[in-house]
Amino acid sequence: MFALIYDEHDLAKPRKYVLSLHDTRETAEIALENRKKELNRKIQDCYTRIVWTEAKIKEGEYISPDQFVNWHPGEVAPYGEMYSDED
Repeated sequence: MFALIYDEHDLAKPRKYVLSLHDTRETAEIALENRKKELNRKIQDCYTRIVWTEAKIKEGEYISPDQFVNWHPGEVAPYGEMYSDED
């Protein structure tokens, strides 16, 4: 399943809070857009991202890095997501 997680990119806080769970990436993307609008911030300022997990978790729980990946196995990641914009 896809999960929307709160991620401050802080190495001292590896566990991530699960905001919501979704059956498809499309519904997770809608939830991410809604969160962006609710917070009145750009996506990068929401500290929220979509991940894929097979862990048995619920909204409001925490998930560790070994329990999720950025893309569903077999899912084609967009070209722009594969390479850094920075040098």
